[in-house]
Amino acid sequence: MSFRDRKAIDDVSVSLRPGRVTALIGPNGSGKSTLLRSLARLHTPAAGTTVLERGGEEQAISIQSMPARAFAQEVTLFAQSRMAPQGLSVREVVAFGRHPYRRRFAGFTAEDRGAIDEALRATGLTDMADRATGELSGGELQRVWLAACLAQQTGVVLLDEPTNHLDLRYQTETLDLIRDLADDYGVAVGVVLHDLDHAASVADDLVLLHSGRIVAEGTPLEVLTEAHIFAAYEIRVSVTVDEQAGRLRIDPLSRHAARVPR
Repeated sequence: MSFRDRKAIDDVSVSLRPGRVTALIGPNGSGKSTLLRSLARLHTPAAGTTVLERGGEEQAISIQSMPARAFAQEVTLFAQSRMAPQGLSVREVVAFGRHPYRRRFAGFTAEDRGAIDEALRATGLTDMADRATGELSGGELQRVWLAACLAQQTGVVLLDEPTNHLDLRYQTETLDLIRDLADDYGVAVGVVLHDLDHAASVADDLVLLHSGRIVAEGTPLEVLTEAHIFAAYEIRVSVTVDEQAGRLRIDPLSRHAARVPR
């Protein structure tokens, strides 16, 4: 994948599997979002292929050859920039996720309504379904768009920095929903995250990128080592396992890291 004369991604291979969360991590400009958008068919690679497997390699199909409606029934993307729709209720925005299944000028089927209701329930929006989206906070609107992705009922969900600009509560709820997509719905989730602690807590597999190439890939324990993080971010860190919390802890060794809070 190239932009003008610069290669944004070079010699990168990623596999998203049902029931697992794969997080793309790395510094700014490493190619994370470009790779995710390529999987969503928003960028066309200069070389290589992206395939969707249905029941094994023998049924693999190139995503570039799929009709738009068929592709939208298989893959959905939660993008960084989402408009704040005016004059629409929460339910009406969530219903956008059913457009790939609707015939022209046709109303919603019982299946459509069921998918919308389930998406509202899963994201905790049922009691807000009739509220105008213009009245919502940024975190609440983020959940509405996530619900629209869920209502689309695809086997692959791609999320580009879904916790960006959210406070602690909504970050936590979003990460929980990402895990629910994999654990409860069997979805193959690909997500771009900046926060390494978030990535370690939510992902089954990590892909660490730097300058459009893979530095390391594997489980959080395999990828989030002091050596790998320094190779990608050029900063020293301390990586420990918090036995009580049962997760990795990553502490940058800044000049003021040893300062005692007062």
